[in-house]
Amino acid sequence: MDSRTGKKIRMARFFNQKSRKALLVAYSHGVIMGPLPGMMSLAEMERACDQMSAVDGLMVAPGMLLLLEQYFIGRDRPALMLHMDYQSYVRSVLPYDQGGTVELASVEQALAAGADGIMTYMYIGHPDPEIEKLEIARNARIARECERLGMVFMVEALSAQLRRHPEHQTDIAIQSLGCRIAAELGADMVKAFYPGSLENVTEMARTCPVPLMLAGGAKAKNPEDAFGHADDAIRAGASGLVFGRNIFEADDVPATVQRYRRIVHGDAA
Repeated sequence: MDSRTGKKIRMARFFNQKSRKALLVAYSHGVIMGPLPGMMSLAEMERACDQMSAVDGLMVAPGMLLLLEQYFIGRDRPALMLHMDYQSYVRSVLPYDQGGTVELASVEQALAAGADGIMTYMYIGHPDPEIEKLEIARNARIARECERLGMVFMVEALSAQLRRHPEHQTDIAIQSLGCRIAAELGADMVKAFYPGSLENVTEMARTCPVPLMLAGGAKAKNPEDAFGHADDAIRAGASGLVFGRNIFEADDVPATVQRYRRIVHGDAA
């Protein structure tokens, strides 16, 4: 037997076998941003998880898994992506100009809990190159563990200077650099922000040798804008979406899930 088989089996749990694409919901914001609409209480989270059961994969933080485990049990349930990293870059309460990352669990613990995949952050462009070195070494070590254990590994590649330079989010050179480094380290999927245009998505997808998954970011003031970005991303070559607030904060979560499913999977939805 070979752990590569385990990766193939787990990857197939995320990706629709007809469309070859995936719709994941990031539902782990609480560990990095605190309570948000759509996840203010456990009861609200239970209701949302039930309403999001038609997505291909659902990402939660390690401490919430025991409380929400029933929403992953059964053949018709989403694949489980475990949010493996804490990071202090993006929060609005007690923010840091330069944050940090730390693992919340081991790959073996995620595997034992039934996870199909894990996600880490990879911040590049620190003012101190020693910090970037440690970040690269950390993700490379996790990649090797995922290879050894047959675990799917998704990396969210980001500029470490986004708070000071929000324009980095749509800088195609920075975005492509982060995606390529993540893939070269051993990521099975790379998650990245929408880079501002259809042409930039095409370039990112072309130069990223593993599936490119586009993040949804903050909830759009007009839901149609988020649907439009999602449609652009898929048409431009992205392999799927990892959306969060634009789904779990929606007024009608089940209907929103179904619309994103049609965008991602087309006739295979």
